[in-house]
Amino acid sequence: MIQTFHVSKQYGRDNAALRDVTLEIDKGEFVFLTGPSGAGKTTFLKLIFREETPSQGQILVNGRNVSAIPEAKIPFLRRDIGVVFQDFKLLRRKTIFENVAFVLRVMGVPKIERKRRAFQILKQVGLQHKINNYPMQLSGGEQQRVAIARALVNEPVILLADEPTGNLDPELAIEIMSLFQEINARGTTVLVATHDREMITRLGKRVINLEKGRVAEN
Repeated sequence: MIQTFHVSKQYGRDNAALRDVTLEIDKGEFVFLTGPSGAGKTTFLKLIFREETPSQGQILVNGRNVSAIPEAKIPFLRRDIGVVFQDFKLLRRKTIFENVAFVLRVMGVPKIERKRRAFQILKQVGLQHKINNYPMQLSGGEQQRVAIARALVNEPVILLADEPTGNLDPELAIEIMSLFQEINARGTTVLVATHDREMITRLGKRVINLEKGRVAEN
């Protein structure tokens, strides 16, 4: 599902975010990507959904070399990948329903189908009763669930999450990770970047540990 071969990412002459990373994540796996701040976790995720390109090496996602994909075809790659950011990145002037449906609108999904799928996914994350609320009217945990719903509404085969519980209290963090486990159980490959060792131990999933841009544990 995700394969990297000797991938390095350099920002300027003296700043190497990733160094010679070779690994494989199989279809349907749930994997934690961990390591201290600055280890290269966020950079690794950005390379997968082609927000960044590697300085060296190859990355295959679903059999496609993401570095070789033309700019015009990047949106097609991203249709198969859902991304959850730590800071949510919700549109404040749109309701949560509009936030989720907007993804489908960009994809050209017909209006009736957009409404059906947006409501369905918000119901799945337990927010169907707040579809007309705006992001700032929700708690942090609720905003995170909206971000997850938005990432899942296009039914991606891969879900990437960057420190998804970093701003949440422990109880909400467990709730969010349980939701990821449910998503994974339905066949979606899940890759979560986190430094929460307690959560990693609790779930007992595979761990890829980065240190100074290199794979220290896989």
